[in-house]
Amino acid sequence: MVSPARSVSRIAMALTVSATLAMAPAPAAAQGSGVSLIRDTEIEETLRKDADPILLAAGINPKNVRILLIGGKDLQAFAGPQTMGVYTGLILESKTPNELQGVMGHEVGHLAAGHSARSGDMTSAGMKPFLLTMGLGVLAALAGSVDAAAGLVGSASYFGALGAMGYSREQESRADQAGATLLDKAGISGRGLAEFFDNFRYQEVFDQSRRYAYFRSHPLSSDRIEALKIRVAGLPNYLKVDTPEAMAEHAVMKAKLDAFLNPQIAIVKYAEKDASYPARYARTIAYYQLREPEKALKLLDALIAEQPDNAYLWELKGQILFEFGRAKEAEAPQRRSVELKPDAPLLRVNLGQTLIALDDKARIEEGIGELKKSLAQDPENAVAWRMLAEGYDKRGEEGLARLATAEYNFNTGDIAQARIFAMRAREKLDKTTPEWRRATDIVLVSKPSRDDLKDLAREGSIARSQTR
Repeated sequence: MVSPARSVSRIAMALTVSATLAMAPAPAAAQGSGVSLIRDTEIEETLRKDADPILLAAGINPKNVRILLIGGKDLQAFAGPQTMGVYTGLILESKTPNELQGVMGHEVGHLAAGHSARSGDMTSAGMKPFLLTMGLGVLAALAGSVDAAAGLVGSASYFGALGAMGYSREQESRADQAGATLLDKAGISGRGLAEFFDNFRYQEVFDQSRRYAYFRSHPLSSDRIEALKIRVAGLPNYLKVDTPEAMAEHAVMKAKLDAFLNPQIAIVKYAEKDASYPARYARTIAYYQLREPEKALKLLDALIAEQPDNAYLWELKGQILFEFGRAKEAEAPQRRSVELKPDAPLLRVNLGQTLIALDDKARIEEGIGELKKSLAQDPENAVAWRMLAEGYDKRGEEGLARLATAEYNFNTGDIAQARIFAMRAREKLDKTTPEWRRATDIVLVSKPSRDDLKDLAREGSIARSQTR
């Protein structure tokens, strides 16, 4: 359980539903699946570089597509008109960026081929908000109750119907062909797509219960794989290889996930004799996760000395210091991370939470400002809303604190609590302000009771006919 003293602490990658933190009830399709949403600017940036050329080749504006990093062991990915999801299991099993891009191309190929999941559109087939924003960079100051622990739930409205996924072999073959075309159009070799599926050809002989979920919903066949291999080999970009920069970023992404997800294994996998940057980065994170902060900080300071302009190293240092009760020391590295990456809203969330935790009037004011800047870019980050509520509460602004709490609940999918706190906020806010109007809007879209509607009608916020 996360306590106020430790504030954001170990949520960093206690990823799964089975972790010590409680989370909001998951829909039936997801229960037992051990999935959660991870927020990490560094990894999201790498995935964005991998996905954007493919989306552009498909005629989709990448700015309109949210990329979700999902904590789960399955080799899973999905794509919708506004959402692309990639599981950590898929990333860790991919050997190269080209393999990961190949699977992305296949999923976008489903869109290009006009396919939809059997049970309905992926983005609206019933997966209610439940995902945990416990990400490697987004940490929340939480109270010690089970209800408060659920405050990590966020960014929920973007998560589609993973359980609804399911395609026929014919659709899979068409998506292969469409994906291969898109990859080549984007200047990317289709070899990784063919090789990735070929690596899992053995799944074809397993019964359904033993296959990876991805290959249950995306059935493989030897004929399909051979046809794909022939197709991609004949395309102009087949011999194109990943750049050294792309390979390095892919290695860092995998090392970071390995260390946060399985620190005890990572300590062995990335042994001391391995002096590469990804290995040292992984060991740093693993020591931090294993609650050996001094070892972690010693390694981290050496990495920072080599890469003083790496915002993510400064972010990690601030995170470690904050978690282990050194908030004053955490402020400087978190400020540096924001200076280096001013357009990364999650880094501002980290800085904001630290400033608010310092209980200094000027810093609380600044922390509120950092959170508001973050929310201007990422308004559905429930964790940021919760921290903003704490900041307003410390500033003695009850109405704004209640409104921020209503926003937090709204973005976690707890509509009932969102309505309750929005009604309470309205009692404290000036009726002429946009904040009061926003609170009213939340009430109206949060299944208001008849009594709520009558109250709104009496004051003229809605027509009396709406109460009937």
